Amino acid sequence: MNNDLIPMEPEDGADRFLAHRAPRWRDATYDNAVHRMGVWLDWCEEAGIDDLNDLTGRDLSDFVAWRRDQIAPITLQKQLSTIRVFLRWAANTDAVREGLAEKLQAPELPDGAEASDTVIEPDRVKRILAYLDRHDYASRDHALAALLWRTGMRRGSLHSLDVGDLRPEEDAIDIRHRPDEGTKLKNGNDGERMVYLGPTWYQIVADYVTDRRIDKTDEHGREPLLTTRNGRIHKTTITDNCYRLTRTCEMTGECPIDRDIEECQGTRHPGYCDVKRGPHAWRRSAISEHLRLGTDPDAVSERMNVSLKVLYRHYDVRTNREKMSVRKDEIPSQS
Repeated sequence: MNNDLIPMEPEDGADRFLAHRAPRWRDATYDNAVHRMGVWLDWCEEAGIDDLNDLTGRDLSDFVAWRRDQIAPITLQKQLSTIRVFLRWAANTDAVREGLAEKLQAPELPDGAEASDTVIEPDRVKRILAYLDRHDYASRDHALAALLWRTGMRRGSLHSLDVGDLRPEEDAIDIRHRPDEGTKLKNGNDGERMVYLGPTWYQIVADYVTDRRIDKTDEHGREPLLTTRNGRIHKTTITDNCYRLTRTCEMTGECPIDRDIEECQGTRHPGYCDVKRGPHAWRRSAISEHLRLGTDPDAVSERMNVSLKVLYRHYDVRTNREKMSVRKDEIPSQS
């Protein structure tokens, strides 16, 4: 034991750390941290760690090896980031040695691990949309999901839309940069574009506006497309809605990764759900689906407002076989 340290039990340390960080965290971040610290305490108990003063770099390596067998690599990286923050806090309170946090090393991700964890399977999206079409047609959730899947637009773009941006004569929607009126696009004026929805998808949005949209204006006198009782939908509400929609157990009564719903911690605490996905995952999936169906990459680039370089590096999650299948249709036949 280092004599400069002050003894602290792991559970006491976790409680103090969570109490210290709670005021600056959103609810979802706090819930995730509670779960991750719970896992950490389980390991401490199993490893016989009853005083944080005794922790060494080798102990941390053992923790990583123990946890690595239980979860996906990208999930492990995210969880270790919370433990690293905890260890830095613990060093500042004389519970662990200075610099110990930097000895907590995450294993390198295998190729494609990040992409697979931040995408939604097309079949799952289609089941979500089919459920909404049957049971909650033209709701805000339905319009939100339809727009994200059909256009692959960013969360900020979705947040910026007004009723007046609909173009019924073209079954399209106009995405505009209006920083002086409270909404911005990531790429500023370069992000402005019209996006074709098509009759079926446009009708969902139009019926939402006509039948189910809450009639509100924002502080700039604009008529937001997606509204709550308080006015324009907040960006965090868009994220929360995406999380809820991808927790398909609430719709179908079945878990997409075959967990027992009655026993799953995510059923009671959505922050623990491993299958929930945010707006960026919808965007990534929509871009890949467009490519998978043979849409010209240049058209996808302009439609989704993303450069070809970034598109191929960060958004194209097709398998090599899927890429070959699209390319072979462009190859001339040989006699």
